[in-house]
Amino acid sequence: MVTSNEARAEPKRSKPALEPLPKVTVGARLARFARAAWPPALLLVFIWFVWWFATAQGWVKPYLVPTPGQVWDRLIQDWSSLMYHSYVTLYETVVGFLLASVLGLATALAIASSKAVEKTLYPIVLFAQVIPKIAIAPLIVVWAGNDLAPKIILAVLIAFFPVVVSGVAGLRSTDPELLDLSATMGASRWQTFRKIRFPNALPHLMAGEKVAVTLAVVGAVVGEFVGASEGLGYQLMVANGNLDAPLLFAALILMSIIGIVLFVIVEVLEALLIPWHASRRSAMPLTTS
Repeated sequence: MVTSNEARAEPKRSKPALEPLPKVTVGARLARFARAAWPPALLLVFIWFVWWFATAQGWVKPYLVPTPGQVWDRLIQDWSSLMYHSYVTLYETVVGFLLASVLGLATALAIASSKAVEKTLYPIVLFAQVIPKIAIAPLIVVWAGNDLAPKIILAVLIAFFPVVVSGVAGLRSTDPELLDLSATMGASRWQTFRKIRFPNALPHLMAGEKVAVTLAVVGAVVGEFVGASEGLGYQLMVANGNLDAPLLFAALILMSIIGIVLFVIVEVLEALLIPWHASRRSAMPLTTS
C-alpha cells in the first residue's frame, strides 16, 4: 500500500514537448518544383517534336505553319521590336486586370450586402457579360480614342465578371454562426468584414482572379485587333496581313508567356494569402507555389 509520503515523493510526469514543425528547406522546394514542372515540360517537348517533324516532312505548307527554327530566328531578329510590343500588351493587361479586380470586388460587396442591390445590379452585370466584346470594340475605340484607353477598357470588361461572381460566392459562403457570434461580441460591420467575411471569401475570390488575369490578356489583344499601332495584337494583324507565319507564331508564343506568368503570380499571391486553405495542402497544386 502506497503511503502519503511516498505519493508526495513520486515525481510528477512532465508532458511531452510538442515537436516543432519541420521547416521547408530550399532543397525541398526545388524538389517539389521539379516534380511539378517535369510533366508539362515533357508535354511541351512532345508538342515541339510533333511540330518539328510535321514541318520537316512537308505535311503542312510553310506559309501556314513555319518550322520551329524559323520562329526562333524571327524572335532573335525582331527581339527588340517584339519586346516593346509585349510591354505594351503587358501594361494594358495589368492595368485592366487591377481595375477589374477593384471594380469587381466593390460590385460583389454591394451585391452580397443587399438584396435590393442584387436584384438591380446583377441582371445588368450579366447582360453586359453576354454581349460579345469584339462586337462593341469598334464603338469603344470611337468613344475612347485610339490610344491605350480602349484596350484597357476591354480588358476590364472581359476580366470583370469572374471577379464579381467569385466574390459574391465567397462573401455569401461565410458561416452564419460566425456572423452571429461576431455580432454578439459587439464587432462592427468593418471588423466583421475584415476578420471573418473577407478571409473566408478569399479562396473563392482568388479562383476568380486566376480566371480574370488570363481573360485580361484576351481583352487587351481584342482591343489591339480593332484599332492600334502597337502591341502583340497589332503584330498579329500585321503578320496575318502579310502571311508572315513566323512572326505570327512568335507573337502567339509571347502572348501565351505573358498569360502564364501573370497566372503564376496570382497563384503565388494566393499561396501567401491563404496558406491555411485546403487547396494549398492538396497533393496536386495547379502550379509549383
